[in-house]
Amino acid sequence: MNNEIENIIAVANELLQDGETCGSTGEQIAAAFILNRMEYLPMSHLVVIEAWQRLGVSWQAYVMEIKQDHMHLIKITAG
Repeated sequence: MNNEIENIIAVANELLQDGETCGSTGEQIAAAFILNRMEYLPMSHLVVIEAWQRLGVSWQAYVMEIKQDHMHLIKITAG
């Protein structure tokens, strides 16, 4: 697993735990898509399709890989 994927997973877990993160804009956008929670998109990327396009092909592939192979690393908590 590469560093970008590890960082995206960490950001997703921070968002789930705290509702915020210091992750980069790209990491936050990717995490929002992984979690299927668009309320986690940074304020400047509220249009979903624009946020997806902002990721670019490489980061879109990271999102898809995480969704397919690494969701067990996302710490979904019972609310």
